[in-house]
Formats: sequence, structure tokens, C-alpha cells
Amino acid sequence: MKLKAEFITHGSQGEQVMVSTDTKLFSGLVRSNSTASFIVDCLKKETSQEEIVDAMAAEYDAPREQIARDVERVIDTLRGIGAIDG
Repeated sequence: MKLKAEFITHGSQGEQVMVSTDTKLFSGLVRSNSTASFIVDCLKKETSQEEIVDAMAAEYDAPREQIARDVERVIDTLRGIGAIDG
């Protein structure tokens, strides 16, 4: 899976925002905390949910089960707005 090319991100002062260049896909602004930003950054290249969980587990000191739930929640949200291919 991968973030669609029509979605662009910008990070500033610990926050990331994402917008769609195609308002037929999504019209609005998505603000992400550092966890969601990490996931979105992983999705800028072709990856799997398990690979994202692995990357987060290497980066953060948190139980793997919690990381997996967080990744699933963010991916479900991004799918809901049509931001992910695959």
C-alpha cells in the first residue's frame, strides 16, 4: 500500500498536515500527531502494515500490540478518506 500521489504533506513544529490536490478525492486538511506522521511518512513508499509496525517498534518504546492497533487505526482513517492505494 502507498499514500496516493494526490495527497501532499508538510511538517512543521512537530505537527504534520496533509491535503489532497484533488478535491474529488478529499476536501479538507488532516492534522497528524507524531505517531500518525510517522505512519504517513512510511506510506510515502510502497509498504505493508506489518512493515510499518516493525519500523515503529524499532523507533518507539511501546508494546507491539499497542503499536499494531495504532497503525491499524491510522490506516483505516486514511483509507476512509481515500488517501491510500492498495
